Amino acid sequence: MSGRFSEQAMTEAMREVAGVLGVPSEDAQLLRLTNNAVFALPRSGIVIRIARTHRLRDRVAKIVRLARWFADIDAPTIRLAPGVEQPIEVGGLVASVWEYVPPGSPAPTVEDLGLVLREFHPLDVPPFPLPAWNPVDDARRRLADADGLRGNDRDFLVRWCDRLEPQIAALNQRAERSLIHGDAHVGNLLREQSGRTVMCDFDATCVGPWQVDLVAVAVAEERFARTGAHETLTTAYGCDVTSDPSWRLLREARELKMIVAAVPLLAASEEVTAEFDRRLHSVREDDHGTRWTPFADLTTPTKNATRRRLTY
Repeated sequence: MSGRFSEQAMTEAMREVAGVLGVPSEDAQLLRLTNNAVFALPRSGIVIRIARTHRLRDRVAKIVRLARWFADIDAPTIRLAPGVEQPIEVGGLVASVWEYVPPGSPAPTVEDLGLVLREFHPLDVPPFPLPAWNPVDDARRRLADADGLRGNDRDFLVRWCDRLEPQIAALNQRAERSLIHGDAHVGNLLREQSGRTVMCDFDATCVGPWQVDLVAVAVAEERFARTGAHETLTTAYGCDVTSDPSWRLLREARELKMIVAAVPLLAASEEVTAEFDRRLHSVREDDHGTRWTPFADLTTPTKNATRRRLTY
């Protein structure tokens, strides 16, 4: 993204938010720069999270409402900064403000992910509307914003979305209605100073099949040739998602997400484009032997903040 959503623009917006809060911003650290620009202000003990597109404005309000409810029920989740009226709007952009959790040791693990999800999934569905799990809708939005996507690739991805959409709708209809995080991986865990592990990043939190939250680790193990993580998650959580009757559909939905995640970067990075092509070709050929390379391992011009976020 560039122009009004560039890193410079987001930094200026962060400073405006800090000004509204009456806190210094000289120590600000850019943590992430994807759909959201996320800045830590350690001295003030807060994190400022700014939506980088106007499409996400309503989502910020959802996240704030969810976070307040999570705090009320003591869910294993990060907390909003206390005493701050949220969301905060500056220059047409919308931000949320969170408590800062300093990097701790040991770092969260896959085992922690399984244990946190065991605590998270039994929570009641919130007493306010949440969207249904719909990875195809998210993929379509990314495709609509694509600049460097070739026409034949776009056509294939659109047809893939068309094929998955009714299957996902049917799964939502027959599955147990559960609260799901929507993007459950170790990168979205934090360890508080008390030792408690909590989840962050609720952009994708929704209602749907709880099995969705177990898929990311299993697919990463298969596609990135990693070993041990899925078994660890299965043991910690108590369920092997690859034995679920809906596993193939759940796997495809995750792979779609892992491929379209690169779409905003295609015009700017040859390495990301090459990896995107490898992934798309393997899906077209139903090839599960070709190993993918995590985008985080590729050098991109979007700096370390983005590389840390693109863990798949």
